[in-house]
Amino acid sequence: MRRRSVVVSTLGLTQTLAWGSTYYLAAVFADPISDTLHLPRAWFFGIFSASLLLSGLLGPLAGRMIDEHGGRDVLAATNLVFAAGLVCLAFASGVAGLAVAWAVIGIGMGFGLYEAAFATATGLYGREARNAITGITLFAGFASTVGWPTSAFFIEQFGWRGACIAWAVLHVAIGLPMNRLLIPKTASRASGKTPAHAAEPKGVPLTMIVLAGVFGATWCVSTALAAHLPRLLLAMGASTTTAILAASLVGPAQVAARLVEFGFLRNLSPMISARVATALHPLGALLLATLGPIMAVPFVLLHGAGNGMLTIARGTLPLAVFGPGGYGLRTGILSAPARILQGGAPLLFGLVLDNSGPRAALLLSGSMVALSFLALFTLSVPAPAYEAAAENR
Repeated sequence: MRRRSVVVSTLGLTQTLAWGSTYYLAAVFADPISDTLHLPRAWFFGIFSASLLLSGLLGPLAGRMIDEHGGRDVLAATNLVFAAGLVCLAFASGVAGLAVAWAVIGIGMGFGLYEAAFATATGLYGREARNAITGITLFAGFASTVGWPTSAFFIEQFGWRGACIAWAVLHVAIGLPMNRLLIPKTASRASGKTPAHAAEPKGVPLTMIVLAGVFGATWCVSTALAAHLPRLLLAMGASTTTAILAASLVGPAQVAARLVEFGFLRNLSPMISARVATALHPLGALLLATLGPIMAVPFVLLHGAGNGMLTIARGTLPLAVFGPGGYGLRTGILSAPARILQGGAPLLFGLVLDNSGPRAALLLSGSMVALSFLALFTLSVPAPAYEAAAENR
């Protein structure tokens, strides 16, 4: 048990570093980089979106590699890739340099974010990986909370180029040794019978299509709200103070929901958690749209809680439905549409918000997640397999 705690803590901390220095980098670095390179911010975010697209396309390959070789060396290698991309970003002097830097970082994101960590945990613990996956997200749920102020501090102290170098040093000095030395080399399957390549997905069954649609829709909404939440609340009539205060509650709501999942829902089917999670955003959207800015805080709490639980579901639901065999490849395939869609999510949501108003934007996001809620009722978790895993826990 102590060894498992070390592995979960390691994956959680290195995921916090990975997310904070890549995915959450753009929000803080966009202005200083664009100003220095004399580029429109649209160019910066366009290149960033392209890197997300690249990461989604690489997801299945990353998953297969982890299935076949375990996650330790893959994750350790991504620390070097992230560091190389950040160094390239530090020396970028124009569009070409910026594109190369984000392409390298995109490769790292394809091989080194949540899906890779979840696949690593599943390779080690098989069907008993649910608690490990939840534990990883409890740590990494603070990635933006830690990453944004850390980036701002680095920029203030060293400038944005020096800040990129500082993040690169953290990957080499902290992330690399932690992933390399504290994660076991080989996968020890919980069943002791299932090789890493067993039960790999053949073709694209309906269940895979439904799950890909659910994850794509919910991640699209999550990404859109991450970019526009304060603006949405202001457009609904909330004051600036209320909008900022409410928006700041997303992170705590996510972590609180993950604690509920870990403490009260872990002995229930992950399908139940996923259905609860997809019901929360539509409920919050309905309250905000009908009752107005008085519902700003409840809306954010419901949205954040649902988003926090869905992050866990992305790892636990495929494990419960399909089992540990071929998990890495399967989750890579399932995450690819979501990674691709999230690149255009802020633009689409912003267009709707600006041209049709906040209630139309809420209707769009609420409908997408509500359809995901309904879609989950077409799926089921094999009871014998899940009950066996619950008994083992």
